[in-house]
Amino acid sequence: MSAADELYPPAQYGWGWIFLALGILALLALAVWLLFFLTRPKRSITLAGHMPIAPPTGDVLSMLRMEYDAEITRIEAAYRAGTLTARSANLELSRVVRAFVNEYSGLEAPVLALDDLVKMGVQPALVEAMSRHYYPNAFRRGAALDPHAGAEAARKVVATWH
Repeated sequence: MSAADELYPPAQYGWGWIFLALGILALLALAVWLLFFLTRPKRSITLAGHMPIAPPTGDVLSMLRMEYDAEITRIEAAYRAGTLTARSANLELSRVVRAFVNEYSGLEAPVLALDDLVKMGVQPALVEAMSRHYYPNAFRRGAALDPHAGAEAARKVVATWH
């Protein structure tokens, strides 16, 4: 055997494999950059010479209370005029009270059941209005309860919600 037959040069990778490896590394770097860029918190932009917007004051909250009190009065007037049945009026009052709580405090009352509200320990006026006036009208058979009492309970929630 000759010495030339025993020695082989090491196998070399082709240029295609090197470009493939560099492409994969570039894609990974791009994915990491996108992940970082898309998940970082947004910064608020304030223009030079402009003040940032202040949070709502007491005037806005009192206007919100007046707006929902007017909505309760509208539902009560529609019931007196005969355009709403007692059951429909109480369902509308329930919707209005839940929307007020949601808009005032951010609590997702429109999608929470009464048991969820009780477990969360919300204000007793809301739980009382829901359990005494709105839930019985929605889920029981027979004549509906008087919507005037439901409207008074709704006004109490709107006036006393903190």
